[in-house]
Amino acid sequence: MADNIEFESLVDRYYAPLYQFALSLTRIEADACDLTQQTFTVWAMKGHQLRDVSKVKTWLFTTLHREFLHSRRREARFPHLELDAAADELPVISPVAVSQLDTAKVLDALTQVDEVYQAAVALFYLQDCSYTEMAEILGVPLGTVKSRLARGIRQLQQLLAGDIAAGQQPSTL
Repeated sequence: MADNIEFESLVDRYYAPLYQFALSLTRIEADACDLTQQTFTVWAMKGHQLRDVSKVKTWLFTTLHREFLHSRRREARFPHLELDAAADELPVISPVAVSQLDTAKVLDALTQVDEVYQAAVALFYLQDCSYTEMAEILGVPLGTVKSRLARGIRQLQQLLAGDIAAGQQPSTL
């Protein structure tokens, strides 16, 4: 069983080759370090499940590769942009207009969001409910909750951004 393998000796033996493999995948030293560390973290949590001690090396390299692929999928879904790079996409709102925005305006704008999305937005922001709790309360699948919340937030943002830019109260659609 894998319990017989001492963690420190495992790190001493495999850190360098795992790091080199990670560096070949990421091409960035800091990312390679993170990936190697994540591999050993997974080992610390799940390594005891390995039945054949002779497969430790294979398990570690496979785990590192899977973690690399997982991080790439996450980056593709949620790309990291520096604020300066995304500045053109952000709405232009003056600090004075932002300071004028208050809770009453937000709540008023929420009443103007399509009714099907209002409950999800209100439960999420006003009641601090989790997705699971919202699905149970609304009696809809989890995916429906997520899409309603995303669409509701988008509508609320559009309402508020339009009203802030115009320097007025939220208006009806």
